[in-house]
Amino acid sequence: MISALQLVLLLIFPAMVVVGGLRDLTSFTIPNWISAVLILAFFPAAFACGLAPGAIGAHLGVFALALLAGMGMFALRWIGGGDAKLFAAAALWLGVPASLSYLMVTAMAGGGLALALISVRSPILRPYVLSGPAWSRRLAEPDESVPYGVAIAIGALIAFPASPLMQAFGG
Repeated sequence: MISALQLVLLLIFPAMVVVGGLRDLTSFTIPNWISAVLILAFFPAAFACGLAPGAIGAHLGVFALALLAGMGMFALRWIGGGDAKLFAAAALWLGVPASLSYLMVTAMAGGGLALALISVRSPILRPYVLSGPAWSRRLAEPDESVPYGVAIAIGALIAFPASPLMQAFGG
């Protein structure tokens, strides 16, 4: 039987990744509290959904690998620190089966985002974007970074239904 507690705990994940993606899009920052909420809420969600200790350990392993990968991408200046933390915190929730699709969809969404920003920053579209709100004007700045939290959120949301947490919730 699906409990209200399970549902509430599982809704934390999509809510936080969406907030992270939107914050990155509008401010080019992902506050640490978003990743902290994801990490801290994972454990009650895992217990409420009945994940076995071994499965929780596998999630922690995926988290560690994603954190290392995120730190590497941050060191190479491919992504920001908030992106690296959100990437790892989302991976914690997704676990082994969903992590491959998470990685692939995030990479494709990141490529699409980069192409969209190249278009927005082009001489043809940039004047139109510059007439918009401050956050969109910043997106049109040629030397500005890429709000990769958007791609992370897209990848996480698409991969979430295949995660062990959602499988346990549905089963």
